[in-house]
Amino acid sequence: MTHLMTKFRYNPLKPLLESDDPAIIYFTRRDILEERVDPITKLWNLPPIQKLLIKQLDDGSWPSKGKTKHAGVKYSLIETWKALRFLIQQYQMNNTHPAIRKASEYVFSCQTDEGDIRGILANQYAPYYTGALMYLLILAGYADNPRIEKGFRWLLKMRQNDGGWVIGSPGITGIPHLTRQELYDLTSNENRETVRALDKSQPFSAAGTGMVLRAFSVHPAYKKSKAARTAALLLKSKFFKKDNWNSYQHPDNWLRFQYPFWWTNLVTALDSLSRMGFSPEDPDIENALNWLVNHQEADGLWKVSYSRIHKEPDKKRTLTSRLWVTLSICRIFKRFYSDF
Repeated sequence: MTHLMTKFRYNPLKPLLESDDPAIIYFTRRDILEERVDPITKLWNLPPIQKLLIKQLDDGSWPSKGKTKHAGVKYSLIETWKALRFLIQQYQMNNTHPAIRKASEYVFSCQTDEGDIRGILANQYAPYYTGALMYLLILAGYADNPRIEKGFRWLLKMRQNDGGWVIGSPGITGIPHLTRQELYDLTSNENRETVRALDKSQPFSAAGTGMVLRAFSVHPAYKKSKAARTAALLLKSKFFKKDNWNSYQHPDNWLRFQYPFWWTNLVTALDSLSRMGFSPEDPDIENALNWLVNHQEADGLWKVSYSRIHKEPDKKRTLTSRLWVTLSICRIFKRFYSDF
């Protein structure tokens, strides 16, 4: 532990352990200090979790918030993904809990015969959301489930020729001169069929590839695959650079952090690479880790945004987010330097 702390400019453990969040303290003691702690199931009775669970519907999903604008979009799937990000990634609930089993079955019910989890972009393909959802399902204990295997086979079919994935629907990439309104209609209209105009010659998107790679990074077999390594090499090659695609193209998108994870950024990408056995001496990774070290704040935490194009949220939420982001960064450094 002393060796790990020498990697940072300031000690991040002090603000984590002195926070008023019992989950932050628990995970810092367990994951970073390697102390013996109570069973994690005790955390699952915390008020934030119970407040979220009470809203779960009988079918395992969470209800849409407000008026649903487009009949073709599965807003309940979006809300369920949002809820599971907190329950599974943040509080590490798994399928031993009946609420997680119900929610997981709801997500699996949105899986098509082709293998993707569909509905967020209406009837269109969305590998980046499929990967993000599979990431949570694997963390919840479904790594060996045949429906996860089916999802991986589909994701591998949806790769671009360079081995990465696009942001948006790959089935639309082969349509020339698509207007914004036409794209909007395709991804929201329930009457539009799944478009399969694939153009695999177009380059990967770092934003899309990063979200898909999360699923590979937490699977015991697929994280070691050639396909996963190829995608990881592509992802890290774009650190601090513009994306190849218009969506999330600005390089500052690398510098806006969230926890639990949503879009691809420097922390989410390093989390995946640290799980896949990459070395901290890899030039791209070393550069990224050095950036984090050099941008740690004097209070021991990291900011939620170093981006010129994103504003920070309100102060109370910012402090909570900073604690979780800092814990995530500590976990990343611990993985990278555990064998050094």
